[in-house]
Amino acid sequence: MKALLIASALTLVGSCANHSYTQKIENLKESIVFDSPETVVKYSNTISPDELSEHVHTLSSEDFEGRETGRQGFHKASKFLKDFYINNGVLSPLGGDNYYQNIPKSYFTKDSPASQNVVAFIEGSEHPEEIIIVSGHLDHLGTTDEATYYGADDNASGTAALMEMAQAFAIAKKEGHGPKRSILFLHLTAEESGLLGSNYYVKNPIYALENTVVNLNIDMIGRVDSIHKEKQDENYIYIIGADRLSTELHYISEITNNLFTNLNLDYRYNAEDDANRYYYRSDHYNFAYQGIPVIFYFNGEHEDYHKPTDTPDKINYGLLQKRAQLIFATTWYLANSKDRLKIDKM
Repeated sequence: MKALLIASALTLVGSCANHSYTQKIENLKESIVFDSPETVVKYSNTISPDELSEHVHTLSSEDFEGRETGRQGFHKASKFLKDFYINNGVLSPLGGDNYYQNIPKSYFTKDSPASQNVVAFIEGSEHPEEIIIVSGHLDHLGTTDEATYYGADDNASGTAALMEMAQAFAIAKKEGHGPKRSILFLHLTAEESGLLGSNYYVKNPIYALENTVVNLNIDMIGRVDSIHKEKQDENYIYIIGADRLSTELHYISEITNNLFTNLNLDYRYNAEDDANRYYYRSDHYNFAYQGIPVIFYFNGEHEDYHKPTDTPDKINYGLLQKRAQLIFATTWYLANSKDRLKIDKM
């Protein structure tokens, strides 16, 4: 009888704990509210397939020579971004017309020249010291004697998305709807060489890491992988890392998607035992390692991954738009919510 009473008591305690957790999650979800969804839609719609296509075609053209870290094509791509931000009134966090976080040659391998991360910034109105970082790597694999590695999906697609998002936030700010927190658009070098551009940034941050709220990292979002081709489902995006450090970030991502884009959020590569280890393989990981919550947006590998055949004609620009709009709306919420994103896992 005594054993039965103890077992019953333990069952009751477990049941109460489960109910308490469920209620906590429900309360969290109910607290995630967009003040003006129609405003988000208005500026999200400035992200257009035609402009995305124009950016991707430029970035993955012969003139940019595969954007290899530190080489002439990478510098051309960097100047292209700098000119775009100047022309669209998006300022540099470094002041004036200096949009480059320069990284010395000594930071790279013996064969690599010096390079730079490209940065642009929109200052927040109420919490300017709190920084949302939206990132994507600019570099790719360069050229060989036989071919150019154009890198249209990897990662001209993500670069174009950052450009369009920055432009949308700049238009919103000009029209009186600027973000409450600051947003840093961070185009990273040397991802293909081992995440070196992001590693340099976290060791030499422009803004203190303790003031960095979150990193949303974009790497390949313009194509459909073989898994989803077989399922005849192109309306998806892989979400990796959203729940690793912040329960709240996971639900912000889900609620934002349900409200604005209705993509199928695929979490298969978020599993801690994922054999591909994608959580560790793009620039967001250097932020996560510092205890900063992250989301990695990714379309998965395809038959042209790291091949010269990764060309701009194969990008699905309507799908790229929709994925960019999800990231834009997520950034909008994180930059405008009443309270800073909470970290509850370490």
